[in-house]
Amino acid sequence: MSKLTYIRLRARIKVSPDHQIRLAEIAQILTIHEGMQTKLENMIIHTPHPSEGQFVILDLLQVIRKIREIEPEIEIESLGPTQTIVEVVSRKKKPPFVAVLFVWVLLFVGSGLTIMNFHTDVSMPEVHRKIFSLLTGKDNNNPLILQIPYSIGIGVGMILFFNHLFKKRLNEEPSPLEVEMFLYQQNLDQYLILHENKENRRDYTHD
Repeated sequence: MSKLTYIRLRARIKVSPDHQIRLAEIAQILTIHEGMQTKLENMIIHTPHPSEGQFVILDLLQVIRKIREIEPEIEIESLGPTQTIVEVVSRKKKPPFVAVLFVWVLLFVGSGLTIMNFHTDVSMPEVHRKIFSLLTGKDNNNPLILQIPYSIGIGVGMILFFNHLFKKRLNEEPSPLEVEMFLYQQNLDQYLILHENKENRRDYTHD
């Protein structure tokens, strides 16, 4: 009974190049025997090689095979994902200030032009003039009493939409952009796993 061990692989981890990946980094482990727990957690599963590229897929069967090389009689119950995606990340240098400033100005001008072009397409100034005329009964070519709050509302709406004010999150609810990034990451992970399986089958066929 003391040999029964539960393993739950993590979906994705990030490591530095030539990092020795231990079992505790890619999986949650639960076993009754305390000594066995520590031994399994410190077990080295894989060391990424530059020839493997940026992504390495560690399969559950590969992990079990490594464990049984040391503990042949161990009984393993697996839960959750059957693969762990290991992303090998090199230490990135901070981008120069000039490059950051250039990108910031480019995005600021681009987004401003996009908003202005949208307002031109839908004739927003004319809409404001008509609304002002309906509310006051007077004509005004520049109804600032409507245009200024409207402009402020665009900025506030963008902050609420992205759920961030600089680096501060307004609440725990994810923004639509974060949800889209999460879905993109899921699709990317699924592609990497399927692509790895195809490569493994191709290598097995050639052998």
